[in-house]
Amino acid sequence: MKIINAEQVEQHVNFDILIEELKQGFSRSFTMPQRQSYSLDFKSNNSRDGLALLPAWNDEVIATKVFTYFPDNEKNHQLPSLFSKILLFSRHSGEPLALLDGTSITYWRTAAVSALASSLLSRENSRHLLLCGTGQLASYLLHAHLSVRELRRVTLWGRNTAKVQTLLKQFTALYPEVDFHASVKLEHEIPTADIICCATGAKTPLFNGKWLTTGTHVDCLGNHLKDARECDSTTVSRARVYVDSLSNCLAEAGELLIPITEGSFKATEIIGELADICIRQETLRQTEEEITLFKSVGTALSDLLCANLVYQKVKKDAGKHK
Repeated sequence: MKIINAEQVEQHVNFDILIEELKQGFSRSFTMPQRQSYSLDFKSNNSRDGLALLPAWNDEVIATKVFTYFPDNEKNHQLPSLFSKILLFSRHSGEPLALLDGTSITYWRTAAVSALASSLLSRENSRHLLLCGTGQLASYLLHAHLSVRELRRVTLWGRNTAKVQTLLKQFTALYPEVDFHASVKLEHEIPTADIICCATGAKTPLFNGKWLTTGTHVDCLGNHLKDARECDSTTVSRARVYVDSLSNCLAEAGELLIPITEGSFKATEIIGELADICIRQETLRQTEEEITLFKSVGTALSDLLCANLVYQKVKKDAGKHK
């Protein structure tokens, strides 16, 4: 069994290949049980520590991701809040194939899913991306979205101005043909954005859905809590709504659960899952004026597809050096 670390993941994957692998993988037969999340809050001062298990399999491999989430780790132990590993098995024999770093896989597959959804749902002539969030995912999301649309303007918004400036400097050097700049006020940038990608830890909506211009594509991926959300009910009610996984989103995504509770949205109004939009052209954007919304909380299949892609490339490279 191969042990594949984060550095090897970074060396063996790129967004052009991964996004196409995800599109093909979600178009084929697979099984993905609802993921299981467990609270570890056995002490009153323990803040939402958790454990999650994400299994999936297709005709080739079986994978399960296990991750722990300890939000107070940095404060209490000077450690990251999240640790993750992915186990990969042969679907034909059950033989263990690899143990991979799940954190790096999660960054890659999350950004790739976001960009894949945009490639299917945003207008082809989208030129302005607004990214809300400056965390670990931000650089991955920028690379991924720049790989699927001919963006000419990217606006960065975040509460940490130092992180915003670091990203601006880094990406201006990497993509000199793109105009990168910091957001002054979301109320000004929201109406001009063609694609809005939200990857924050916000517990309340980042913007008023009334500010959205027709034709905008909105992507919300930062929240996994029933009682929190990055976009408001107005955004949801104005949009054609899509999800990565129906069962996971209806169990975890406050962006949908809160308006459902309010009565302003129904689960039956969700147009389709990621697998649907990869397969069925008729589920996609119908007009240039429609607002589309893609809500993702993460899927085990995307973990499997990314992990197997890395494993196959590592194995191929090892064969060359024998």
